[in-house]
Amino acid sequence: MAHAYEDILYSAEDGVAWVTLNRPDKLNAWRGEMDRDVRHAMRAASDDASVRVIVLTGAGKGFCAGADMGMLQTIQSGDAATSRDAVNAATPWDASANPNFQKQYSWFPAVPKPIIAAINGPAAGLGMIMSLYCDIRIASDTAKFTTAFARRGLIAEHGISWLLPRLIGFSAAADLLYSSRVITATEALHMRLVNRVVPAGDFASEVAAYARVLANEVSPRSLREMKREIWNAQFQTLGDAIESANADMIPSFKSEDFKEGVAHFVEKRAAKFTGR
Repeated sequence: MAHAYEDILYSAEDGVAWVTLNRPDKLNAWRGEMDRDVRHAMRAASDDASVRVIVLTGAGKGFCAGADMGMLQTIQSGDAATSRDAVNAATPWDASANPNFQKQYSWFPAVPKPIIAAINGPAAGLGMIMSLYCDIRIASDTAKFTTAFARRGLIAEHGISWLLPRLIGFSAAADLLYSSRVITATEALHMRLVNRVVPAGDFASEVAAYARVLANEVSPRSLREMKREIWNAQFQTLGDAIESANADMIPSFKSEDFKEGVAHFVEKRAAKFTGR
């Protein structure tokens, strides 16, 4: 029986799970119920062997307008301890994962399958942060981005001070954080904030086509291992990353996906990877 969600839609087909933020009248503003639903859906996708890649997107005209104003007003009216508890509350996604990936919003890197942010419209504040924790970002040409925090009297929240400079450089990150200015999808692409910009009319089909490539044409085991490696490498030296990769290489040579990777190339046929 399908799980009943309050703030999202969930579906899975052709190896791709779609997690759709579903408060279109609020431009999919993030609140506690949405946080709960997204976590549950990501767990469902992770546990489903038929799912090999996850797409996070928004219903209607927006991706995510940031934290719901009702939630912000609740924090504003509370005492310091209550506010601190609200932003620190989190159950680790995977207690064995890198501790950096066990915070309230930093758990996407601990999800063992690639997450694509399909940014169909405005991504602001916390909504922008959630897109940055995804592995790949594809934007509609109608998408817009803003950090927003400085215009709310806030700070560089939930790790964006670490994420943004790594993606677009220190000075560009400072620009977007300090000014809270709105940038278009085209400027986001030039900054390398997103991987690709797609015309709105083709957006859903183009995202689906790319997701199906990851789901059906490459090794799920490789995706799982590579995701862990590249996120962990952000906290390693080059030597550490090499040693970690060397340790991972022996099991990969013994895997079923390695055997299939060689066999389908030699036999000139479509791959039939199992993830093992």
